[in-house]
Amino acid sequence: MKLLSFLVDDRASFGAVKDNGVVDLGARMTGCSTLRQLLEAGRLAEAAKLVASAAPDHPLDKISFAPVIPDPGKIICVGLNYRDHVAETGRTVTEKPALFARFACSQVGHLQPIVKPKVSDDFDYEGELALVIGKAGRHIPASRALDYIAGYSCYNEGSIRDWQRHTSQFLSGKTFADSGSFGPWLVTADEIPDPSKLSLQTRLSGTVVQNTTTDLLITAVPELIAYISTICPLVPGDVIVTGTPGGVGAKRTPPLWMRPGDTVEVEISGVGTLRNNVIAEPD
Repeated sequence: MKLLSFLVDDRASFGAVKDNGVVDLGARMTGCSTLRQLLEAGRLAEAAKLVASAAPDHPLDKISFAPVIPDPGKIICVGLNYRDHVAETGRTVTEKPALFARFACSQVGHLQPIVKPKVSDDFDYEGELALVIGKAGRHIPASRALDYIAGYSCYNEGSIRDWQRHTSQFLSGKTFADSGSFGPWLVTADEIPDPSKLSLQTRLSGTVVQNTTTDLLITAVPELIAYISTICPLVPGDVIVTGTPGGVGAKRTPPLWMRPGDTVEVEISGVGTLRNNVIAEPD
């Protein structure tokens, strides 16, 4: 099942993709007005039954995509989690994953513009696999970690590189308003039993700039969940963005930045393609 958050006629809702349309679950499921609330209530199975018997309420081309989870409690990003990206940065592989946060205001949905901030030209792409937590847990063992995942999506973890380098902490370059994107939808975990068997490709205005497979993650998805859940409880709707492969614009000669007018796409097998145009921040 493909679940998404969207706006239609200025109303925010969530639903499921069916027959090139959307079944509006927010309008049909009492007590759940967001996808995060659906996950918190543990009603995925109920939603699947409803979708199986319902006709679409809206054509896909008549909605505006929102970030898959517009209101996450946490967005936890993993840095330097592919060996080729570690190598191109000149760093060394760390024993434990490097973590940092993004905020909800930094992300937009599929087909919505991402914004190059006026204070920098160093606007970089980072195609990544994102996962959404489906049930609460703390100290989750890696052997059971996949049971806690609601599903998977694509993420463009847009980075403002010069601001990222202001200090040893990444956050200042990682959470500019509307600089990243999340979508187009959440593919439920039953359709992706092994997240290590996916391919990921990022394209900038049609040119392939990143190309990898998720079996090359340094810290795999189960171990990421185990590590992060030791630090803090994970709850439904939390998002973990698992890291980007080599090929980022900052490490090319000359650097390759996202510019207004570009289109950037992140495609993950079994999930879909996240597509956004780049615009300049308004004056």
